[in-house]
Amino acid sequence: MVHPKAALTPRHRLQVARLVVDDGYPISEVAARFQCSWPTVKRWADRYRAGEPMTNRSSRPASSPNKTPQAVVKRVVSLRLRKRFGPLQLTALCSIAPSTAHRVLVRCRLNRLSYTDRATGEPVRRYEHPQPGDLIHVDVTKFGNIPDGGGWRFVGRTRGRRHRASTPGKPKNAHYNPKMGHCFVHTVVDDYSRVAYAEIHDDEKAVTASGVLRRAVAWFGARGITVERVISDNGSAYRSRLWAETCNEMGIVPKWTRPYRPQTNGKIERFHRTLADGWAYARHYMSEQERRQALGRWLHDYNHHRPHSACGGLPPVSRLTNLPGQYT
Repeated sequence: MVHPKAALTPRHRLQVARLVVDDGYPISEVAARFQCSWPTVKRWADRYRAGEPMTNRSSRPASSPNKTPQAVVKRVVSLRLRKRFGPLQLTALCSIAPSTAHRVLVRCRLNRLSYTDRATGEPVRRYEHPQPGDLIHVDVTKFGNIPDGGGWRFVGRTRGRRHRASTPGKPKNAHYNPKMGHCFVHTVVDDYSRVAYAEIHDDEKAVTASGVLRRAVAWFGARGITVERVISDNGSAYRSRLWAETCNEMGIVPKWTRPYRPQTNGKIERFHRTLADGWAYARHYMSEQERRQALGRWLHDYNHHRPHSACGGLPPVSRLTNLPGQYT
């Protein structure tokens, strides 16, 4: 890469070399014209005659006698991935300096444990499709219903039990306590833009999941996004015949994550944590109905106003173009 204050860029170097070699101009005249020294002009003219590129040569030496042996590098990487050892522990086991161990980890992009998967120890492999609609992620997360008056997270367990007992219309369990049940949030996230769509239902059956997919595709279509693929986990709703028929009818290719590998669907798993922090448990809701009514407002704020690190600090909707109401 040419530094910003370079007198000659690769394009101008080629022009200088052609003036000397092809057109026969004197080196001193070309040097005066481009405000550089004559050795510089001669250097690029000689490289042009030899057929070499006009870009900078690597400053790396031809040989490095003191370079860390490859066997030691492999041992450092292996211990880092299997044992999560830091430079000090690697120093004792590999007989190298801590600074050398750190340089090896930086070069292999393993200097931070956040770069490795906690379950397998393998380097995290990130992916992102090039445009909206190439792939959407779908999943279901569930939250316990809130009794009238508020749940135990905000009012305490004693008052929470009283609120559960006083909430009407709930069946009883074996201990004659009311069963509040769960709300199932069906979520859909676009892989490229991170724009999210969600619906709340009382179950996670195949009929419900297929209906959510139809409405989500229509919702994305109204915003100029044509869905081509959908990825989900291996839940029964997403492995059903109805799900396959729905995808085939809409011309969408269904894909599934590897069993016991939720990291493949990590974008929507991370969205579920944001959903819990920003909506489900964000404040004291006086009833389940109040919380469900707040989901639409929170989704609008998430898509249109909340900065997203994957979008360069901009909201997800900023990755869509010419969208009506994009900046409201």
